[in-house]
Amino acid sequence: MMKTFLASRRSVLVGLAATVAGASLALTGLVHAQAQDCPRSPQMDERFCDRDGDLVADAPEDPSEWIDPDTLIFAYTPVEDPSVYENVWAEFLEHLAEVTGKNVEYFGVQSNAAQLEAMRAGRLHVTGFNTGSVPLAVNAVGFRPFAMMASLDGSFGYEMEIIVRADSDIQTLEDVRGRQMAFTSPTSNSGFKAPSALLQAEFDMIEGRDFEAVFSGSHENSILGVVNGDYDVASIANSVLTRMDARGAVNKNDLRSIYVSQTFPTTGYGYVYNLKPELAEKVKEAFFTFEWEGTKLAEEFGKSGEEQFIPITYKEYWEVIRQIDEIQGVEYRL
Repeated sequence: MMKTFLASRRSVLVGLAATVAGASLALTGLVHAQAQDCPRSPQMDERFCDRDGDLVADAPEDPSEWIDPDTLIFAYTPVEDPSVYENVWAEFLEHLAEVTGKNVEYFGVQSNAAQLEAMRAGRLHVTGFNTGSVPLAVNAVGFRPFAMMASLDGSFGYEMEIIVRADSDIQTLEDVRGRQMAFTSPTSNSGFKAPSALLQAEFDMIEGRDFEAVFSGSHENSILGVVNGDYDVASIANSVLTRMDARGAVNKNDLRSIYVSQTFPTTGYGYVYNLKPELAEKVKEAFFTFEWEGTKLAEEFGKSGEEQFIPITYKEYWEVIRQIDEIQGVEYRL
C-alpha cells in the first residue's frame, strides 16, 4: 500500500534521531565560489551556480551554453531488463515528443554510473534517477529534478525492506552477522545507503567486518537472488517487489521481511541543467499533462499505487536523503 511521506523529514531512520540532530547543516548553506557572482553548495561541482539557493544548478546565463538537441534522450533508472521498461514508457515518450516537438529516444541504462556519466557527457537529457542517486546527480552532473510519481490522492513513497527467503533461519537483523547481504549499488538509498546507516548505528555492524556485501546491480536482481538462494539477505525498495509480485515475476509468499523502514521519496524525474529553458519548460509540461489512464505506465506503476506525476523540489523532498548521506560522510563526486 502506498504510504504518505512522514511529516518529520528530519528523521532518517529509527534510532538515528540523535545523530541527525547533531549533524552539520553545511550542505544547505551556500558559499561563494571563486567568482563572487556564482554561489553554490560546498558539495556542488564548480561548473555550476546556484544563485537562488534551491540547491540545484541554475541554467547558464549565457544562451550560447544552452543545448537544444534535435533528439531528446530519455532514460529510466537501471532495471533487470531495460527492454521491458522501454515498452512501459513508450506512450509517455510519444507524448513528450508531441509536446516538445522533438524526436525522443529511450536509452536503456545498465547501471547508475552509466546513467550519471551519460548526463555529464551531454548524452542524456531527461531521466529518472533513483532516490539515492538524486543528490549525486544534482551536485555532480547538473540534474534538475522537478517531478515524482504519486497516487491520485497525492501520497507517495516507498519503504526500504530487508528481506530473506521465507524458509530462512535469519529472523532478525542480528542474524545477518557472518552472512552475505546483497545491495543494489553504492548510490542507491534503499539498496545500500539507508541499510548501511541502520546496521552501523543500531547494531554496530559494518560491511566487511560483520557481514559480506555483494552488489547485484538492481532491486530486481536482489529480489530474484534471494528467491533463488543466491543471496542470504537483501535490502530492497518494497515498491519494486510489489510490482514484480503483481506481474508474476516473483511470489511475495516466497520471501519474508525482517525490517521495514520509514517512508522515502521515490524516483526523481528531471532534466539536465543546460537544456534550453523554453525546452525545459516543455519537458515539465509533458510530465504534468500526460494522461495516465489506460496506458502501460499506469498498468506497471499502478501496481505500487503510482498514478500521476506531482511537482517536487529537491531542497524539501530530498532533505532526509541528504541527511543520511551526511551521516555517512558521502561526497557528491564522480
